[in-house]
Amino acid sequence: MNDAAAPAGNGQGRLVQLLFYVAVLAGWYAVTRAGLVNPIVLPPLDKVLAAIPGVVASAQFGADLATTLFEVFCAFVLAAVAGLLVGYVVGRSPRRIAEYEPLLSAVYAVPLVLFFPLFVLFFGLGIASKVAIGAAIAFFPIVLNTIAGFANVNPVHLAAARLMGASPGQIMRHVMVPSALPVVTTGLRMGLIVALLGCLGTETIAATGGLGYRMVALAELMDTVEEYAYIVLIIVIAALLNALAGWAEARAHRLMGAR
Repeated sequence: MNDAAAPAGNGQGRLVQLLFYVAVLAGWYAVTRAGLVNPIVLPPLDKVLAAIPGVVASAQFGADLATTLFEVFCAFVLAAVAGLLVGYVVGRSPRRIAEYEPLLSAVYAVPLVLFFPLFVLFFGLGIASKVAIGAAIAFFPIVLNTIAGFANVNPVHLAAARLMGASPGQIMRHVMVPSALPVVTTGLRMGLIVALLGCLGTETIAATGGLGYRMVALAELMDTVEEYAYIVLIIVIAALLNALAGWAEARAHRLMGAR
């Protein structure tokens, strides 16, 4: 019954999300159509939608998109490698968990974007500073979820595997990874999204390219129609990345379940 209820719940959740998006777009259209908002502040929805194909077809958008996605990819890979490694090492020792998990949680509570001027000082205005801040921000949800995942592996399962003569590699593959995987993949998914947000956010502060940089440049030129077109496209890109991460997470679960 639970398996049957899960797809129904997912379908209901998607319907709620769709209705929310429709309500937002309808409100945007109605408010601008009625002239209740200055079009410089909020341009008409139809003009923004009409501008999107031209923006997407432009070489400028392609270059900005490539810059941002490259930053996000590099930041996520760095954060994932470091977060998984540190999380596993800490999560396998109760003593290390007691020592380092509170410290990591405390640092995670600090808005690291406050230190972005230091990242610019060390790495410059280019891509390197965005990759560094994105990786730093994404590291924490990945490492904390990895710690939680491996810390909560059932010790009874580990003991049973050892009694049956399983090697350390077999224990890792067949006991520890399947047990920790749901929490770890959630951390990876969160890390990807916050890496995107970190790179985009810092592009709006100090950058030489990227979607965030272009959005601020358009705002300074008062070209709000194209600026909002970029905002809509960024939201679509974020949704696609989230969907891709969700697909990869589900795929990983199915593969581990098949084993």
